[in-house]
Amino acid sequence: MGQLSSLDFSLEPADNERLANLCGYLDENFRLIERRLGIEVSNRGNSFHLIGEPENIRVGREVLESLYLDTQNGQALKLQSIHLLLQEQCQQLTVAAESHGQQEVSIATRRGKIRPRGANQTKYLEYILSHDISFGIGPAGTGKTYLAVACAVDALERQEVRRIILTRPAVEAGERLGFLPGDMAQKVDPYLRPLYDALYEMLGFEKVAKLMERNVIEVAPLAYMRGRTLNEAFIILDESQNTTAEQMKMLLTRIGFNSRAVITGDITQIDLPRGKDSGLRQAIQVLKGVKDISFTFFQSTDVVRHPVVQKVVQAYERFDNRPHDANGSRDES
Repeated sequence: MGQLSSLDFSLEPADNERLANLCGYLDENFRLIERRLGIEVSNRGNSFHLIGEPENIRVGREVLESLYLDTQNGQALKLQSIHLLLQEQCQQLTVAAESHGQQEVSIATRRGKIRPRGANQTKYLEYILSHDISFGIGPAGTGKTYLAVACAVDALERQEVRRIILTRPAVEAGERLGFLPGDMAQKVDPYLRPLYDALYEMLGFEKVAKLMERNVIEVAPLAYMRGRTLNEAFIILDESQNTTAEQMKMLLTRIGFNSRAVITGDITQIDLPRGKDSGLRQAIQVLKGVKDISFTFFQSTDVVRHPVVQKVVQAYERFDNRPHDANGSRDES
């Protein structure tokens, strides 16, 4: 740890109600900031005193000022919003100094601007906007699918593409689709819910329903892509770790003129039957270095959900990386 410094500043205007909102119940908001940034936060009214490493207390001040600005509308601060702001700031602490001053990357939707949180999400968005095929690979909660859908919506509204195609393989965690009622599309529909949810948030339920009626937005299982040529489309393949090598090649060769594709997946959560190779794993090896194809690899530190999700991902990473004994079992020591 470097030498500790202190920083004193005031939040204006002084407003007891806003300050109480900023502190949270029993100062829980301050405690969260302290844990994430490794600093001490104390205050007397609107006068604040921070102790910690210089860069961390600088970020702490920016976080408090930003949150205090958010209290002016009278709504209570949410721990989730504080966590996301801290996640973004902590990522920026690790970004090299030469990256400062680069033009901000953001996606405009009808519900507002969507900004990347951290260096990896920023790189991911830049790759999607500049490459014909982009891969986003990493654990749950890193924003892979959400940002891809945001880019698709933006491209559609800018009339850069004529339709959005969202697809997933019909393989899920240890479950079988046969017992579910309906045809294949109806069986797979519940598993496509995360894609629907992202669309509803960005466009609104009625708008999405109208676009789906006109086939401007298509949500379908991967099997329905075979034999098609997808021109002027923004294609998102989600949960791609559950594609076979043949399915991945099939999807990538469906891409037509003026189309873009984003492939997302988590190679630590493969649900294919034993003996089946993951198409995503193979694609990483086969396509590495191919022009106009990009790869972004997210880590557990990029998780932007509840803080405990990041801890869960890290715990599983430690478990998976434990040495094996002579019989191939994990060392339990």
